[in-house]
Amino acid sequence: MAAGKQKKMLFGAVAGVLLVGVMAGCNDNGGGSGKKVTLRMIESLTSPARTTVLNEMISKFEAANPNIKVELISPPFDQADNKIKTILGAKQDLDVLEVRDSTISEFSNNGYLEPLNDYVKDWSDYGTEVDVAKSVATLNDKLYFITNGMYQRQMFYRKDWFQEKGIQPPTNYEEMVAAAIKLTDASKNRYGFSFRGGAGANGVPDTIIMNYNFDNIDHDDSNFLKDGKSMYSTPEAKKALELYVKLYNEGSPKDSINWGYQEQVQAFTSGVTGILLQDPDAIPALMEKMDVNTIGTAPMPRGPSGKAFTATGGAGWGITNYSKNKEEAFKLIAFLSSPEQNTYFAQKTALIPIHSTASEDAFFQTDMYKSLLEMSSKPDEFVNLKANTKYPGIGQWGQIAMESGQSMLLGKVSVDDTLKQWDQFWADQRANLKK
Repeated sequence: MAAGKQKKMLFGAVAGVLLVGVMAGCNDNGGGSGKKVTLRMIESLTSPARTTVLNEMISKFEAANPNIKVELISPPFDQADNKIKTILGAKQDLDVLEVRDSTISEFSNNGYLEPLNDYVKDWSDYGTEVDVAKSVATLNDKLYFITNGMYQRQMFYRKDWFQEKGIQPPTNYEEMVAAAIKLTDASKNRYGFSFRGGAGANGVPDTIIMNYNFDNIDHDDSNFLKDGKSMYSTPEAKKALELYVKLYNEGSPKDSINWGYQEQVQAFTSGVTGILLQDPDAIPALMEKMDVNTIGTAPMPRGPSGKAFTATGGAGWGITNYSKNKEEAFKLIAFLSSPEQNTYFAQKTALIPIHSTASEDAFFQTDMYKSLLEMSSKPDEFVNLKANTKYPGIGQWGQIAMESGQSMLLGKVSVDDTLKQWDQFWADQRANLKK
């Protein structure tokens, strides 16, 4: 999009409209020609409540842009990414899509995504977007989506349970496992930890292994060490994974070997488990179903170094490379990503907003968010590490780690053999990337 054309379009915007800052990214209402445009848009991280919020925001956009209609596609969460891949592979009509940190590499490598670098040059709101939000959406110096919210895990714990047992909130992984074991009483159907052995299971073991290798991790290639070996190849990885197995065997419900996100959160809200490591999108369910006075939050546990990596992830809105309505598509994205709209979206969906100005909002000063703010205020202690999204196999890793991890937890495969498998997977990923 040429700069001269951008400026000409800007002068055509209505100065008194509240959304003028958003409209600065592209042309005037629905294109100056007055043509009717229909944008097809698909989300990935779907939930009924989230879709309702998106539809509300889209309605506001359509009211301000009467020549643009938006058709939102909202597949069930567990089918959404496969649906997106099918549409992209067949080049079916699609203009705006939700790209995740776990799909950016695959989608961009297959040439499905339009780089947005030129689109944001004259978008005024891009200036207040925080660097980590930009980093999540960037691969090989190309910006592929505008982040709609960020995910960063913290610890939620049952304050009343901890008080009963005289336990302080854990500050490291060994303390967390010890606390989980002390809280566990199977006869009362009470367990210390909300374990996740099903979809998304790799999150906790990967994080523990990474933190046990803290001083040697390559920050630009975070599944690997500075010497080029994978983090799964070390004695520290074995200590970390043995601790993880102990957490399951002695501090978690046995059926949690199959739990995904929903079961993990439900166990915490229903009083079955006392510790939950989760992103802020779990907050609405906690506040709806629990006495807020029983919920405590704490920073993520540290490794033996006394420090912790905090991987900030995210998803956001991108444009298909074959869209016939790219300027209108970015206009929609710019609207949804404005400070006003994004802050609203973040509040409603319990995400961390992308604009620096939004963090001053009173909503994000509550107890539920204070640990997230604490971690962000101590960057030397809680070191942000960009998710390793450059490998095409990142999408396969979750399934492989889940299946092999379940075999290990059930005692069918040793910790050593599991680590060998994981090490080989990542060594192959790196070797293939260089070819």
